[in-house]
Amino acid sequence: QVQLVESGGGLVQAGGSLRLSCAASGRTFSSTAMAWFRQAPGKDREFVAIITWIAGTTQYADSVKGRFTISRDNAKNTVYLQMNSLKPEDTAVYYCAAGGWGTEMKSYGYWGQGTQVTVSS
Repeated sequence: QVQLVESGGGLVQAGGSLRLSCAASGRTFSSTAMAWFRQAPGKDREFVAIITWIAGTTQYADSVKGRFTISRDNAKNTVYLQMNSLKPEDTAVYYCAAGGWGTEMKSYGYWGQGTQVTVSS
């Protein structure tokens, strides 16, 4: 089992920044990558970014490319999502995921509880 705990969400004005954290515990060696997804009200959960634990290879959704940065601290088993130039359309509950790979949420077996990000215009 892998346990994931997100933190760092909140309310921010458009153009502002937030940094989300996702701390992993348990059988973390079984997961080669960590990803962030988000779900806005009335919409499906969508892929945001992914990073591999060893090489640090990253991939981003087009909607966040150039504004968001995913990083990891292997010693702390923690993944971060630095979000800059936030827009109202970034408002969503953000989830971290493990135990899978790629941009499809069905690929992941472990999920955090989510953290709310609200961007006001």
